[in-house]
Amino acid sequence: MAKKEHVSETQATQLLKANKVAFTEHPYEYLEHGGAMHSAEVLGLDPFTVVKTIVMQDQDAKPLLVLMHGNRKVSTKNLARQIGAKSVEPCAPEVANRHSGYLVGGTSPFGTRRTMPVYIEETILALPRIAINGGRRGFLVQLDPQVCVQLLGAKPVQCALAE
Repeated sequence: MAKKEHVSETQATQLLKANKVAFTEHPYEYLEHGGAMHSAEVLGLDPFTVVKTIVMQDQDAKPLLVLMHGNRKVSTKNLARQIGAKSVEPCAPEVANRHSGYLVGGTSPFGTRRTMPVYIEETILALPRIAINGGRRGFLVQLDPQVCVQLLGAKPVQCALAE
């Protein structure tokens, strides 16, 4: 009988458990620069349901999180317009790590070091379940996307571009 791989707690899973959120754990072999497309392929998931967490910043270097489909890109121009910013750009990896408390590639929107505004691509909220980073490289959790709104106050935006 195969032993279930034990995944140690992360800030994200602690927060989810503390809020009694139902989720399933999905560890996988992490690949440097593999991204959401790699994790979707390894876990046999539709990349549209794998949600990546991107740490971005506005023109004043104020951090924000964007939750996007694994097979889509963020239109920074559309995002900036919708959130009332002059401009938005991805943070440098070391800056993103500092803001979130997670390593890039293992960034979860749950349990971040700093509280940041969270924006979620509107179409993600229509999905029955999503796979999102659980707070470590090579570790996704599956849950109801509404949790992002309930726990994080995620605001829906329309800024997806085809990859």
